[in-house]
Amino acid sequence: MTGIDGKVVAITGAASGIGEASALLLASRGAKLALGARRSDRLEALGARIEANGGTAVWKTTDVRRRGDLADLVAYACGRYGALDVLVSNAGIGPLSPFDELRVEDWDQMIGVNFRGVLHGIAAALPVFRKQSRGQFVNVVSTAGLRIVPNQAVYAATKNAVRTVSEGLRQEAGPDLRVTMISPGYVATEFADSVTSPTVKSQAPAVDSSLSLSPDDIARAVAFAIEQPSNVDIVVRPTAQN
Repeated sequence: MTGIDGKVVAITGAASGIGEASALLLASRGAKLALGARRSDRLEALGARIEANGGTAVWKTTDVRRRGDLADLVAYACGRYGALDVLVSNAGIGPLSPFDELRVEDWDQMIGVNFRGVLHGIAAALPVFRKQSRGQFVNVVSTAGLRIVPNQAVYAATKNAVRTVSEGLRQEAGPDLRVTMISPGYVATEFADSVTSPTVKSQAPAVDSSLSLSPDDIARAVAFAIEQPSNVDIVVRPTAQN
């Protein structure tokens, strides 16, 4: 089953940024969506917007740090639509900081959302995909997993962990399942809002906004990945980004 029209797609982190843009684009191309995020008001508004434009969407408050929430989202999608074709694991946070600030709680949060959340998604969707003999994981990684820079070590570690798990899953998946990684570079989202470090916040203006991609750019990569008949690994970054 190739293409997008008619596919059932669950998206985590759907309340804003890449998740929101992906939901809107996929809905416009005929996907049936199950949207998950922690901000229920934003989810409801997004779902209503999709339906007003003729699309199909259900939504459920989802904290990817809790395994049960991912299980509930997948079960909800299957219950409403009878199947699940794609899980887009997009939820992520980036409270970047230098090691010397010892922001251990922020480290734990990144591990919980960025890495453990992906594992919880795999645990929820893999049995469904095996039973169907079809399914695709689309894991949103980051160019931070390709190039390590100061203040991003823990964030990069979580993204490298997702890359490792995704590659291992791809090798174990067999011919019926697909695993795709998408690695965005700078994207203009609410990502920076999670930064608590004064050091990093003071450096933020140094990042030229003209370097940033839009969430729509990454949404098109997500759609491209779903449309392909075979596994694709995708890096998407601004042409001016090192």
